[in-house]
Amino acid sequence: MIDIKILRNDPQRLRDSQIARGENPELVDAAIEADAKRREAVGSFDTLRASQKELGKKIGPLHGALKKASDDEKPGVQAELDDLMAKANDLAAQVKEAEAAQRDADAALDEAVLALSNIVDRRAPVGGEEDFTVIDEFGQPRDFAAEGFEPRDHVELGQLLKAIDIERGAKVSGSRFYYLTGIGAQLEFALVNLAIQFATKNGFTPVIPPSLVKPAAMEGTGFLGQAAENVYQLEQDDMYLVGTAEVPLAAYHMDEVLDHDQLPLRYAGYSPCFRREAGSHGKDTRGIFRVHWFDKVEMFVFCDPADAEAEHERLLGFEKEFLDALELPYRVIDVATGDLGASAARKFDCEAWVPTQGRYREVTSTSNCSGFQARRLRIRTQGEKGNEPVATLNGTLCAITRIIVALLENHQLSDGSVRVPEALRPYLGGADILTPPNQ
Repeated sequence: MIDIKILRNDPQRLRDSQIARGENPELVDAAIEADAKRREAVGSFDTLRASQKELGKKIGPLHGALKKASDDEKPGVQAELDDLMAKANDLAAQVKEAEAAQRDADAALDEAVLALSNIVDRRAPVGGEEDFTVIDEFGQPRDFAAEGFEPRDHVELGQLLKAIDIERGAKVSGSRFYYLTGIGAQLEFALVNLAIQFATKNGFTPVIPPSLVKPAAMEGTGFLGQAAENVYQLEQDDMYLVGTAEVPLAAYHMDEVLDHDQLPLRYAGYSPCFRREAGSHGKDTRGIFRVHWFDKVEMFVFCDPADAEAEHERLLGFEKEFLDALELPYRVIDVATGDLGASAARKFDCEAWVPTQGRYREVTSTSNCSGFQARRLRIRTQGEKGNEPVATLNGTLCAITRIIVALLENHQLSDGSVRVPEALRPYLGGADILTPPNQ
């Protein structure tokens, strides 16, 4: 949720952000109108409530005066009291009506403000999906032609290694599902263990969060707006399957005031992730790069807003270090404004080289969500002017299926076996080569 003070004092900043995202700037004007109506409703209620209290101060003494009045005085006092009581009853009805109007105005303002995405960082490149800026490249893609063989894609390698079974995944669950079997399953466990050890070493608390959440958690993190089409909903239970551990990790401290001295709080959550992949018809239909379900280790941080930019760089540094340990060639991009999620002010992606596609593909990302999610989830800390929203940041450490794709394709050998990066070997019983079972 955006800061209401910016809506009132600098609405053009919000309009510019909406335009940079490719979203409707008129939503800002709708929010301004809703805010004005809410303030008018609050003013009316407060005025009527003040009049009601003032009238109450007059009625109380009259009751006492009536008891003490002589028989000659009582008719006059009673008439005055009856007149005030009639006014009080009429005022009570107006107060009740004004209170209902204020509630409606509050709800209308909430709805209008929730429709606005986070304000983009002015340093983010403006444009659509292809308008990103390349920050840096790391590692050198292999020249398979110079090595004398044509690289196999991860599907063929997975079949040779008996590590990935897509046919049975489709038979049991449909398209974009799969089984990881044998060394494929072991590879997932190895990656998860490496990622959790890496995160723990760097000060993150490991968490296994729930993958089913209530609407408040999903909406609070910004996944029921532009991303709603990719969310799986269990309507009968009024719950959602999460597309990332970011959701339950962000909601972990929902409705809490965090001790400022304990910030930053850093968590690493391991969870399954579920995505409809709406709008991806025909994209990445082969293999396990874009699927409806995968497992992931996600980093999440709650911090002082003043420290958010440094924390963002820190998360990016962890992602780079993890990819370096896996000996993968990759690049880092500054994601364009039109490709940002609703909650992100700025986002960096790490894209690994996929040899058989001849291009870099996203394997990790990290987003600075500033105070946007914290306002929606009511997560605060003590500030100079009372309780203030914290900043939240997220970063993928290891999206299992995409990392497996990159590992198999980049580390393959001419006979279909796959070299194991040194950092991963302790988690695979010391194996340095993954060999097809029939070899």
